[in-house]
Formats: sequence, C-alpha cells, structure tokens
Amino acid sequence: MTYDNDAVRAVLDAARAEGRTALTAPEGKRITDAYGIPTPAEGLAESADEAVALADRIGFPVVLKIVSPDILHKTDAGGVRVGLASCAEVRSAFTTIVDNARGYDAKARILGVQVQQMIPDGGQEVIVGAVTDPTFGKVVAFGLGGVLVEVLKDITFRLAPATEDEALSMLGGIRAAEVLRGVRGGEAVDRAALADLIVRVSRLVADFPEITEVDLNPVFATASGVLAADVRLLIGDPAPRTRRRYSREEILASMRRLMQPRSVAVIGASNEPGKIGNSVMRNLIDGGFPGEIHPVNPKADDILGRKAYKTVTDVPGEVDVAVFAIPAKFVPAALEEVGRKGIPNAVLIPSGFAETGEHELQDRIVAIAEEHGVRLLGPNIYGYYSTWQDLCATFCTPYDVKGPVALTSQSGGIGMAILGFARTTKTGVSAIVGLGNKSDLDEDDLLTWFGEDDRTQCIAMHLEDLKDGRAFVEAARATVPRKPVVVLKAGRTAAGAKAAGSHTGALAGDDAVYDDILRQAGVIRAPGLGEMLEYARALPVLPAPQGDNVVIITGAGGSGVLLSDAIVDNGLSLMEIPDDLDAAFRRFIPPFGAAGNPVDITGGEPPSTYEATIRLGLEDPRIHALVLGYWHTIVTPPMVFAELTARVVEEFRARGIAKPVVASLAGDTEVEEACAYLFERGVVAYPYTTEKPVAVLGAKYRWARSAGLLT
Repeated sequence: MTYDNDAVRAVLDAARAEGRTALTAPEGKRITDAYGIPTPAEGLAESADEAVALADRIGFPVVLKIVSPDILHKTDAGGVRVGLASCAEVRSAFTTIVDNARGYDAKARILGVQVQQMIPDGGQEVIVGAVTDPTFGKVVAFGLGGVLVEVLKDITFRLAPATEDEALSMLGGIRAAEVLRGVRGGEAVDRAALADLIVRVSRLVADFPEITEVDLNPVFATASGVLAADVRLLIGDPAPRTRRRYSREEILASMRRLMQPRSVAVIGASNEPGKIGNSVMRNLIDGGFPGEIHPVNPKADDILGRKAYKTVTDVPGEVDVAVFAIPAKFVPAALEEVGRKGIPNAVLIPSGFAETGEHELQDRIVAIAEEHGVRLLGPNIYGYYSTWQDLCATFCTPYDVKGPVALTSQSGGIGMAILGFARTTKTGVSAIVGLGNKSDLDEDDLLTWFGEDDRTQCIAMHLEDLKDGRAFVEAARATVPRKPVVVLKAGRTAAGAKAAGSHTGALAGDDAVYDDILRQAGVIRAPGLGEMLEYARALPVLPAPQGDNVVIITGAGGSGVLLSDAIVDNGLSLMEIPDDLDAAFRRFIPPFGAAGNPVDITGGEPPSTYEATIRLGLEDPRIHALVLGYWHTIVTPPMVFAELTARVVEEFRARGIAKPVVASLAGDTEVEEACAYLFERGVVAYPYTTEKPVAVLGAKYRWARSAGLLT
C-alpha cells in the first residue's frame, strides 16, 4: 500500500491553522484520495451555475451536500438533497440547501455545496471508522451502517493499525456477519476490498494522531468493491503520552526482586497490635519468610524480636523491597530515603492519595520514584502475597496454599474476596497482588512477570481501568500463547459516547472497545467475579483440547438438554456422532436410552455403564472433550461415580491421552464431596449446575484458540 502523506499533512495543517476541529467534505475527499479510500466523484460548487456544470460533468443523478466547517451534521441542517436527475433540480436544490443552512445557523461559514455522484442502488451499507480511545489510543471500527447504525449497534473494534487478517476477522465479528456472505439470493460482498478499506482507515489514524475520529457511513459494499458515500473527519491535539515506559528486561529485573526478595524492610513497623505495621511484620515472620526482615521505626530499638532501624538508610546490606505502613503525608520523605538506599521496589499500603483527591501528593511520589529508579506498587493496597517465597507482605489474613494461579485486584475488597475464595476452594496460588491506585506498577508489569514465572500457569486479574491499554495488549499477546489470562473488567459504562462527534464515536462506549480489544489480545473476559475465580481455579486443571468435538454423556435427559444449551452458549461444538461410534455407545446403554449426542445412558444404570461410556469417549481420537452429566441414584452413588471417573481419567492420562473432562452433578448434598474429589484429581466438577462446568470448558477452548492450539 502506498499513501500520499504529504497531501494529508497539508490538509491537516491548514485546518488546524484555522483552529478547526472538523474537516470539510472537499478536505475529506483529498485525504481519502491520498490513502486510496474509494469515494464517489465530486466537486465543490460556490454557485448554482457551478453546481449545474459539475453535475453535468459527473453525470446524473447526483447528491448535493452543504459544505461548512461549522455544520457537522448536514442532514439535521437540511443540507442534503439526493437523487437529483436534471440541471433544474440541481439549481433549485442548491438554493434550498444554502437557505436551510443559513436558517439552521446564521453564523455558520458556508464554503459552498458539494456535488457528488449518486451511488447506484444495491450493496450492503456498512460503517468503517476510527476513534481515539482514552485507554487503547487509535482503534478502528466496523459494523452495519446506514440510518440504523446507532440503533442496531452491531459494531466491532480492533487496535489501529490493523493487519489484513485482523480486518478480515472484523467482518466475521459482527452479529450480522452472514449478511456480508449473501443471504436470500443476495450477492456476497467483496471481502478483500472491505478488509483493505479497514486497513487503510486504520493506517490513516495511526499515521496522523491528530485525526481523532473518522466516520465513513454509509460505505456501500458490493460483490465488485466498496465505496464510501459520506466521509467525516474530526481533528484535535494528539494526546501526550505521560507514562514512562519500561523495557521487558527492566520490568523482569525489578519484578524478580519484588516477587522473589531476599530482604524486606517494613517502614512503619510497630510493636502495637492493631497497627498496620504490626500486622505486616507478624505476617512476614509468622509466614516463614526465609529472607531478612528489617523493621524501620525511629522510636523503637526492637520490634517483634528484630533490631529496628531509625531510617531505611541505616539498614545494612541490600534491600529488595520496602513495605510502607506509614501515613500518606510521610511517604515522600521516606521514599526519598528508599531511593538513596537503592531499593528497587516500594510497596505502598497507605491510602490518602489520588483516590481521595490528593493527586498532587501522588504525582510527587511518582516523580521521586522515577528520579531514583524505584518501582511503586500501590498506593492504597492491602499488600501482596508471594506464596512460593513464603512471603505475606499484607495487613490481611495470611494464605500459604502454594499453586499455579496468580491473582491480582485493583480493589482491596475484591482482594479479600479472592483470598476467601482461594481458602474455601483450596485453590493453590503463586501470588495475590493488590494494585490500588496503580501509580506505577500495573497489570502489564505483572503480566510480563507472571508470563515468565514457571510457578504460574494461569493469571486472573480484576481491574477497573487500564492506564496503558496498548502496553497491556502487548504483554497479554506475549503471555497468552503459554498460559491463560483471565480478566474481570469492572465498570461497564458508555460515558465516553456522550461527547462523541460521529456515529463511530457514539458507538465506541468504554465497554464495547474493551470487549473487542481484550478478545483481540487473546484474553478470556469473565462476566463476573465468580466466573473469574472459577476460571482461574479450573483452567490449570484442564488439559488443552486438541480439537472441537465435544461429547455429552449423561444419566439424565433433562441435564443433557441443559448441557447442550450451555455448549451452544459458550461457543462450543457438539460432535456429530458417526454411525460406528453411535453403535459403539449403544452397546453400553439400555434400549430405552439414547445415543447420538448427548449420549443418554439413563439414571438407573450401574457404575459399569458410566465407566464403559467414559472409557469409550476417552479412547476414540475423534472425541476431543467430554461433558459428564451425573444424576444421584442409589444404584450409582455420588462418590462411586467420582472415584470411577477420576480413576479412568488418570489411567488415560498415564497413557498420554489427556482430554478435558468436566462434570455436572445433580443430587443431594453428597454430590458436593464428590465434586471436590473430582476437582482435586483433574476433573472440573460442580454440583447443582449445568452452566458452570461448560462455561469453564468454553473458557479453556477460547484460550486454546487464542494460543494457536486450535484453528
């Protein structure tokens, strides 16, 4: 692709010199021509005679549109006339349009009337645009266009610039994707031309950051190409990047000393029970942290049997982490001392910074930290746990169940919910980290570390915002091929749409953009806190699937129906059972049972039927995942079902056949113990629900696709 950047620069510089935030239609035409964006033939007429001459040269019918830098929505001003088929109609429409515009805004500057080729009937109306998102920067948008665009809101987003593959994925990313392929005798659109248009628009806004919004609506897509009938471009000052960026090597170096410290100083350590400094000290000591623990308190000589130091600069040797447990107003001075000591990490537990309106105080500590090369975790956090290091640097309850799950939260309350869930479910964690105000360290730093951490197999993050969406996406893309990343994004608002100046802007609500960009990054987005925690707990348990064929084996027809619904809801595929496999299943089920998929063995069958059908499901290489539906009976009690299922699954995994197996158990309270037994042995099982096990399986499949394990 070749672009005329000089032509675009000339147009933008001229408009900005006049203090304008919107480009006129002729200016938009020059920019689209420079980037090879197809638009109808057109010209600018300053008089009715010029309009007639232009129309005659372009060829009838034509469209007339008012051209004014002060009138953004031309239709609202009565500034558009379509289907003009003669010189007389053009002359009359010119006068009417100008009069309407002056009546709409008497002070508006009127540069003339745009005479544009009338696009023939036919083709699918779509919208292609771009906006400047406060989190992710330039994003490109695609969806159904025309007059119903803001009603249907069938639109999808990607980071700009987008690749050809990403643009093609957008065509399949809207609910009405089938329309583009041709329905009810209609022709399929030229997908290559449409994807090319998306790429060109995304490249335009990436090349020129001052273009804040692009709106091509409608774009007429046909079997022979695409044509943008209306172009709207808004400009402004490029948003300055204020956040300091660190290299991957720098992040890993500081995070290694934070998560695997040899020496920790507690600034504000205390002998007084009830003080945060006392709680942090007790957790570090009682938790068995094997490194050095240095209490810092100018008023004490000894704290909990440890020598106390007046200042952190008095502490002998190197210190990896300084944990702050002092009031906010004292933090800057103490942070200066941490910097002079050469400590690379400061964990700021105190509140009283930006979250309470004290932005200047927070800016001050960030500046101090940057000056001395100190990375900040917090402020306004509960601390952090690094379980494999026996490190509990928090004022909350300790947790020491080591395992493969890293959990982070922006909120202290959510952090405690995470802790309680982990304890109740016996979830093994590699770390639990509070992020609070995220004055410095944030999710992309943690992703970079946990992506490399051999102890961590799954990362789950609660967040309310992202300071640098592109840095997060970059870190996620590097991590997802190796391990799942689960995100719970709180705050599903579209407040950003209120001030939008275009259709694209109005559709780019915060959550809509987050949803698509997180999916583009390969992240599994959890709909709620419970789902985030369950995904985090379960995903390391399940092997990666090797294909899309899912089979349900159930002892209850009703469960089979609900499990089938859940399969569809989670984007999974029920396998079409071939005749030979159908016959093989039928050998193990009674005549009144049902093969096919679900395989209904009926509720009165003995354990041997469950075992035989599960074995068959694991043996046949055409089956890639099993969903089990168990119904509590005296014939096959819950623990009998659990034990046989776990035994068979373990036997096959020992033979190198590892397929994801999930189970839904319906019954009396005994099924709870059976589910816990199965979970501990690699089968994700839940009592009283058909939705949860399939949702977890769906999350595993979404990760496998993002990781490139499935096509």
